[in-house]
Amino acid sequence: MQILRGLGCVTLATILWIGSLRVWFSPSMEALAEPLARRQLALWQPDAERELAASLDQLRRTNPEWDLMARMFAALAFANLALRDPGQRATYLATMDRIIDRTLADVARDGTHGFLLAYSRDRPFVDSAGTSIFIEGELALMLAARQLVERDPARVELARTWVQRATEHLERGPVLLAESYPDEVWLFCNTVALAAIRLHDVGEGAPDRHARLFARWVATAKATIADPRTGLLAAKTTLAGHVLEGPEGSTLWVAAVMLRMVDDDFARAQYAAARAALRGSFAGFGWAREWPATHLGRDDIDSGPTIPIVGANAGASGLALIAARAFDDDVFARELTRSLRLAAFPVHGGERYAAGNQLADAAVLYAAVSGPLWERAMSTDTREVAE
Repeated sequence: MQILRGLGCVTLATILWIGSLRVWFSPSMEALAEPLARRQLALWQPDAERELAASLDQLRRTNPEWDLMARMFAALAFANLALRDPGQRATYLATMDRIIDRTLADVARDGTHGFLLAYSRDRPFVDSAGTSIFIEGELALMLAARQLVERDPARVELARTWVQRATEHLERGPVLLAESYPDEVWLFCNTVALAAIRLHDVGEGAPDRHARLFARWVATAKATIADPRTGLLAAKTTLAGHVLEGPEGSTLWVAAVMLRMVDDDFARAQYAAARAALRGSFAGFGWAREWPATHLGRDDIDSGPTIPIVGANAGASGLALIAARAFDDDVFARELTRSLRLAAFPVHGGERYAAGNQLADAAVLYAAVSGPLWERAMSTDTREVAE
């Protein structure tokens, strides 16, 4: 009896201790964003070239895709910060311009395969253009976001060119899907491209220019690549729409956010389904699984490792924070933020996280400051941004 009583006391004490941890790991979004923004901004200044190059090279050694993704999330974060703080808008826009200009130069020098894994060269693209919607979409989104914050006459034609490339690539697809790799369609990349098209349309004062394309895309996606059990969209398909990989968190969270630009009701349904299938929580701490219980998969270079039993996945959890913020899910956002502060090991007051890299830091910053850019894009009054 004494042993049972002792075990009971230890168990109760452990539960109370775990529960109290949430108090120590619950920073506000402003407190989370400020040190991250300071470092990300400093990295992209002209006098930090050596540190920036080393950071990007570190990403590329693991996965060259991460280099481009880090730039996209940083650019989106700076777009939001520019809208939040007009007094610093010129600084944030100049930094966006540096990111965009560097990326354009890199693509011009290295071509389609520069930001892709080596297997992109193993066979030709099915689409005759031989390009990747991964690169077209992310560059188009950065340019469209830049123009939506403040129109730059010097970049008008650049934005139109890259958005047009992404649009035509989608429209050439048999089921309105475009290749990221030869005969591989990645939902992540396709939804980024769709969001870029909408942001650009709003920036040009024509928010409904591609309304028919968006409606057709959603209808086709529901009919072709939606999982019948969960309703969630597949992460990867062939160009013809044959599913190669089912729903996965590291794709779905960002895809849902991007789809808000296309069909907000559909996007919210995807987020709700993903939350139901992938969210985990305990004692105020939260995480995301990479796969629903109906679609067990394996860890890969994008997802990162999964913690057994609870199924917590680092990549999916980080991107879930972006989605939780975009859909005003304060409960899940706080849970994820607590876990981030507890398990990712903030360095120098939260300027970066030891358990991550520049991509992870840029993604978390984007989550922390998100809101103004999407709100501007979804506004019915587009006269100001079109001028």
